[in-house]
Amino acid sequence: MSSASPQPALPPDETLPGDIESTVLLPHPGSGVGLGPEKPEGNGPVGETELARITPRRLMWLKFRDHRVAYCSLWLLGLFYLVAIFCEFVSPANPWHRDAGKRFAPPQRVRFVHNGKLHRPFVYPLVQHVNPETRRLSYDLQTNTPLSLNLFVRGQEYTMWGVWRSNLHLVGVEGGQPVFLLGADRLGRDLFSRILYGSRISLSIGLVGVFLSLILGVLIGGISGYYGGWVDGLIQRLIDMLRSFPTIPLWLALSAAIPATVGDLTVYFFMTIILALIGWTGLARVVRGKFLALREEDYVLSARVAGVKELTIIRKHLVPAFASHLIVSVTLAIPGMILAETSLSFLRLGLRPPTISWGVLLQDAQNLTSLTMHPWLLTPAIFVIVAVLAYNFVGDGLRDAADPYRN
Repeated sequence: MSSASPQPALPPDETLPGDIESTVLLPHPGSGVGLGPEKPEGNGPVGETELARITPRRLMWLKFRDHRVAYCSLWLLGLFYLVAIFCEFVSPANPWHRDAGKRFAPPQRVRFVHNGKLHRPFVYPLVQHVNPETRRLSYDLQTNTPLSLNLFVRGQEYTMWGVWRSNLHLVGVEGGQPVFLLGADRLGRDLFSRILYGSRISLSIGLVGVFLSLILGVLIGGISGYYGGWVDGLIQRLIDMLRSFPTIPLWLALSAAIPATVGDLTVYFFMTIILALIGWTGLARVVRGKFLALREEDYVLSARVAGVKELTIIRKHLVPAFASHLIVSVTLAIPGMILAETSLSFLRLGLRPPTISWGVLLQDAQNLTSLTMHPWLLTPAIFVIVAVLAYNFVGDGLRDAADPYRN
């Protein structure tokens, strides 16, 4: 009677988190997208799978791509930022150009049928009428003279990125006639062009504010969790004190500290600093909890015994160990920054005209009478909602992709 030979022990894993590579079964390229089993092609035999070594980052991307809503939201955000970068070229008009004859002009609907026949995309021009008794504005459509919409037309001049001047627009009407796709405001300015210009500040202020919050949160939270003791207690009491202040009064106090005579860029800079000072505490708490859990791991203790500097342990070993969690936290924090800027500007405490942001544009919607008669003034809120939802969907997709226990 022979006894079974013992199985050889597996060699210890000497790699560190963040450098680990996983061996997974990937389908043959002809089997389609996904990590599932191989599917037959036509009537032929099932294709053979091949072993491939992929990093957790690659595996996370494959799982994120299977999250359809998050994947489409990522493309939508990419489109938003692309338009924000080239807003001067994409906008059909100068956002500061005033036309007294088009005050509170309603949106011009894009049409494709004229006199019962198919026509290239066009809009009907508007004619303003003023009631002599009530002084109320009204507009009529001139249905006999359609204005065709064309690509790459010459119109009002602009300065691209503040560097060179041009008058080429992505879409518009030949001859530079005004087109109000989303209506006009109380000064006759094109609301669609102003929304596109406002996206540059409203979307970028979230990125800048979260970047500063990320630096403060990782640095302060990492020190608190790694060293512990009285350092941890002091930092946590500071965080408790900052989080105990009511948010709106704190915004009021910090925004009131901005002088009214400073320039637009200075106000923008101060706004990002204010949002970063308010938003870093939550991330610092998360980083502290992760450091408390990871600082007693074997690879951290081994690095200490080997004489590795503490800053190197934090930067190369601890932070990469939960980098995916940081990505998810940052993605979910950006919508909060966008909403904070919009709220402050809407309350006239943040950015001020002539600076254009979505919050500044919503200042015209504070008047209930004006909003009732001209509901298109609330259109910037739709863009805020879409951007915030897209960021939340991307954050949900990243969270699910970074979860190692989720299929």
